[in-house]
Amino acid sequence: MAVIQDDASFVALVDPVTGLADSVALPRGPAGQRLFDDGRGNKSDKLDHEALVSVSTRDESLLVAFGSGSMPRRESIALLAAFDTPHPTAHVVVARRFYAALRASTPFAGSELNVEGAIYLGGGRLRLFGRGNGAERGAVRPVNATCEIDWAALRAHVEHPDHAPTPTPLDVVQYELGSIGQSRLTFTDAAVGWPSARNATPVFYSAAAEASPDATRDGEVAGSAIGVIEQRDGTTAARWTQLTDGGGGRLSLKVEGVALDRAERGRLLAVVDTDAHDHPAELLQVQLEGSWPL
Repeated sequence: MAVIQDDASFVALVDPVTGLADSVALPRGPAGQRLFDDGRGNKSDKLDHEALVSVSTRDESLLVAFGSGSMPRRESIALLAAFDTPHPTAHVVVARRFYAALRASTPFAGSELNVEGAIYLGGGRLRLFGRGNGAERGAVRPVNATCEIDWAALRAHVEHPDHAPTPTPLDVVQYELGSIGQSRLTFTDAAVGWPSARNATPVFYSAAAEASPDATRDGEVAGSAIGVIEQRDGTTAARWTQLTDGGGGRLSLKVEGVALDRAERGRLLAVVDTDAHDHPAELLQVQLEGSWPL
């Protein structure tokens, strides 16, 4: 399992059985650092890779990481090859024209662009998830939204970011995800679900209810949710449930990443970020019960 870190220039390759991790280093920041936080005074220097997706084609298998796009420094795409070997490689490309295209799509970006999740779909398309936790900009509100990107076009653009055509965001869908307490739920990640008779490709997502003043600053977390996006009678719909602990109480943690547990159908793996440099991320097992598309 691969975990991207928004405040550290590493990708962690985690064994979900033992919890042990190997790291793949990404480029250092302007001052030669790979760790970023308010205490170090260098938070604005981080790459802020928030979304990570596995893309396998006839030609190659890659891990692809996307910067959030919430600041100019955060407009890069990382490609990791040979990640299932002892010698993985990483290549980071600044993709300003691509992020400008995402930002120009106001139905997707809303008031502040903040890419937080990505999945690879059949037919050679990526779906990006935008987190609607930004500040309002005049009449433009923050939105939770998805858009689709042609992978072949993006791959060519990453190879030649200054010359190849910029992929266009397609099929934008906006979502109202609800709230926990006084805080709106906003996308933090997504994963393609298990195929089922009712819905061939359901999409699971994680969302956090965080009182963020804008897309670059953290806020108090009221809780997190796991949801599913389904096609029903030709209509796209999202439903969710709040995450609870083993005793049934509200889990007031910020889930930033979600993946299917391939060893057990009906169980997800979730990564919790405490937004504190002196506390490690935590890996949770989430058991799904009830009417999920399993």
